[in-house]
Amino acid sequence: MNLHLAEISAQVAPGSIAAVICDGAGWHQRGGDIKLPDNIVLLPLPPYAPELNPMENVWDYLRANKLSAGVWDSYDEILEACAEAWNWLVDDPDRIRSIGTREWATVNV
Repeated sequence: MNLHLAEISAQVAPGSIAAVICDGAGWHQRGGDIKLPDNIVLLPLPPYAPELNPMENVWDYLRANKLSAGVWDSYDEILEACAEAWNWLVDDPDRIRSIGTREWATVNV
């Protein structure tokens, strides 16, 4: 997480502040190990807020449509199934857009 924050910090325009939205993952938590650069603030999501984190809908979609009925015999088979599901999804940007788009968050110009 520190390397990720350092890279984000290096891309922030001088005099600006970056807001990094964090979910509840353990490595996203403030703690003694995180070195937060001065030009970054962390904005934690509530404990359960899938409407604020469209990626949660992507994982739900993959589990429901590509990974729900499988039984695998090894860790490598699990990784292969996940990679195939992910590659199937990323080959269809319109599907990703439909999964992650919220009407209430869309700006109509």
